[in-house]
Amino acid sequence: MAGRAAPAPEALLCALLWAAAAAAAAGGGPGDNPAPGAFGRVYRGAVNISAERVYAFAYRSEPGQVDAVRVYVNSSSENLRYPVLFVVRQQKGVLSWQVPLIFRGLYQRTYNYQEVSRTLCPSEPTPETRPSDQIIFVDVASMAPFNIAYELLVTRLENFQLETNKAFNFTASPSQPQYFLYKFPQDVDSVIINVVSDAAYPCSVVSVQDIVCPVYDLDHNVEFNGVYQSMTKQAAITVQRKDFPGEQFFVVFVIKPEDYACGGSVPSSIHGNVNRTWNLQRTKNLQVTIVPSIKKSVYVQAMFFSFLGFLSFYLGSVVVAFVHYISTDMKLTVPSGSDSVAGSGMMTSSHPISASTPEGSSYGAIDESSSSGGRQLSSPEHRPPAGSDTDSSVEEESDFDTMPEIESDKNIIRTKVFLYLSDLSRKDRRIVSKKYKIYFWNIITIAVFYALPVIQLVITYQTVVNVTGNQDICYYNFLCAHPLGVLSAFNNILSNVGHMMLGFLFLLIVLRRDILHRRAMEMKDIYTLDYGIPKHFGLFYAMGIALMMEGVLSACYHVCPNYSNFQFDTSFMYMIAGLCMLKLYQTRHPDINASAYSAYASFAVVISLAVLGVVFGKNDMWFWVIFSMIHVLASLALSTQIYYMGRFKIAHCAGCSGFLSFPLADLGIFRRAVMVLYTDCIQQCSRPMYMDRMVLLIVGNLVNWSFAIFGLVYRPRDFASYILGIFICNLLLYLAFYIIMKLRSSEKLLPIPMFCIVATAVVWAAALYFFFQTLSSWEETPAESREKNRPCILLGFFDDHDVWHFLSAAALFFSFLVLLTLDDDLDTVRRDKIPVF
Repeated sequence: MAGRAAPAPEALLCALLWAAAAAAAAGGGPGDNPAPGAFGRVYRGAVNISAERVYAFAYRSEPGQVDAVRVYVNSSSENLRYPVLFVVRQQKGVLSWQVPLIFRGLYQRTYNYQEVSRTLCPSEPTPETRPSDQIIFVDVASMAPFNIAYELLVTRLENFQLETNKAFNFTASPSQPQYFLYKFPQDVDSVIINVVSDAAYPCSVVSVQDIVCPVYDLDHNVEFNGVYQSMTKQAAITVQRKDFPGEQFFVVFVIKPEDYACGGSVPSSIHGNVNRTWNLQRTKNLQVTIVPSIKKSVYVQAMFFSFLGFLSFYLGSVVVAFVHYISTDMKLTVPSGSDSVAGSGMMTSSHPISASTPEGSSYGAIDESSSSGGRQLSSPEHRPPAGSDTDSSVEEESDFDTMPEIESDKNIIRTKVFLYLSDLSRKDRRIVSKKYKIYFWNIITIAVFYALPVIQLVITYQTVVNVTGNQDICYYNFLCAHPLGVLSAFNNILSNVGHMMLGFLFLLIVLRRDILHRRAMEMKDIYTLDYGIPKHFGLFYAMGIALMMEGVLSACYHVCPNYSNFQFDTSFMYMIAGLCMLKLYQTRHPDINASAYSAYASFAVVISLAVLGVVFGKNDMWFWVIFSMIHVLASLALSTQIYYMGRFKIAHCAGCSGFLSFPLADLGIFRRAVMVLYTDCIQQCSRPMYMDRMVLLIVGNLVNWSFAIFGLVYRPRDFASYILGIFICNLLLYLAFYIIMKLRSSEKLLPIPMFCIVATAVVWAAALYFFFQTLSSWEETPAESREKNRPCILLGFFDDHDVWHFLSAAALFFSFLVLLTLDDDLDTVRRDKIPVF
């Protein structure tokens, strides 16, 4: 009645229990008459449609204490039509379930459990200074027209609250989930929840939920609230104080009825037509330990370490540049009309190539005087002024050959037995240089159009992770994943700063060399006209941009690493390896290197194959057959072009033109193919015309065919890394061949390139060691991947993969410097004495 004062809790409790004791028997109160219950006592009884039981349990809560109660129930009935219903009423909530408790698995399989235990939502601590009394009602009912027996046990939990740095062991099963309370200590802002188990299965789920009732602790609802992970042997969740206003949370442990979510198989007892299982034994022993995470000062130290470490490369570059300026660059002050060069023992003049004819330049070849027109074009006196620009139309048509010789002259020159650099650097320097600058502008365009949707996509991934709380989406190393803002693993992103910083430093180094070269050209320095390797910097600029973009896209991938976006981390790796091979080939073949358009089109094909491999490369044999055929045929085609310096043509019909000549030309294909096979492969089998090239191409083809056979037999799931391995092996093979041929030609390795080669080898060896320390794997399920997680190893902030990022950035930088400085010893050697290989 309105206006009547509410009785005190103590009076209400006493009156209620007195009435229940007077009206009910020891087995429980019928209807709405509760029987007083005692904690720790087992109650047995029976219920039907006309008889239900109500139990009342009262306890006293001390000030500031959180009390938790656990209810155990059991019923021997297997009648799914008439289950026993248990309803627990508390002061601020209701919890209910049925026995048998039914879980649904894959393909409509069901798992029934007759024994269930649940932890009730604990009472909130009151600000009162005196103890308070709490009452819990347990209703037992059934709609069965016959009696169904049951057992009931209610206990108070003694170890409900977890402590920092103290391990706690417990047991859980699908029908008996567990959860515990944790409160943040005053001086801790972030903690890591470490959960381990000796057995991988049964599959389990670890969830962190706010202090809200009801607690979602069953398989079908554990994903409704909070943050969660699937688990086999290990799980780790980082929790920050700022995410929980009450500075406390529940840690929930749920055992799944099936193991397929963790990579396991469906239990053998339910194979076939049987789709129902009773009381499957799926008990798991777990140990949980909550430890404090790193403090903010560690974040600052890690950022200082990352930036200062790579700024030291800038300092070292400045020192080297200053020493080089003191020792070498002062030579630029020598007047351009001087007839000699200080410190040079060779004869020089304002027209060095015209002054003499290279000794031995016609090994097994025709006399170059017959092509005097082309020879005169390469001499300084017939060249346009160094600082002048060509017409824009010339740049547009830079893919076309601008040599004045007829086609046959080009064929004769490039098919000589012994080639020299002067034979393959006959085109106008300015046109060739602008041709290679297209590499730089194209890669910038590609980077912008590739990176923007990637950034948008990974931001969406991170948002989904933060909103849903599903930490199975991203494959982090959860034992060393330090969040910052909305990012879940800031350390994996920060460690990619080295690629960006060293890529920019490489651009500065190339720019300095480019400026010095332009200055020397303006002064008509003889060393820049027909001496040394032709200076074309477009590919170097493209390599620097590619290194920076590798850092950007690797950081994007590590925002949420998973199976579907791994190609973000590898796309520019393909381009880096390809650009390095192109640059190495361009060094001594400047006139016949691939154009930017064909090169980037080839990279696009490779990336397309990588995408198809991600989709179809798991189990589809037809994909691997087609890919292996493409790989082998592409290797043979490229080998043919390299062996014949781009002058190999099967289809040729002299005097035939137009549509009418097509059938005749088509018939000539087979005749020329047989002739080429006979003359180059059978007649010269014992002694090929180009022995060095033949050895390289034979080894290269064996390597590539081995990769093709390996892929066909083993079908690796990580298709992107498989393609990357092909690129890297080919690059290393070509680089080793180049250095061996350089030394074989009595050329020198100066101290700087020698240092870069040694540094490259050492740093790559260290980097690969950390790369193979697998910390996660999206080839497996998220739960299986977490078994590989390891703690941080550097500054308490970076893991093994972060160290790989640091070292690989330095290794790539040194690799670029090798290509940039490898032929510095040839700057004072005439091009008609520099061999081509």
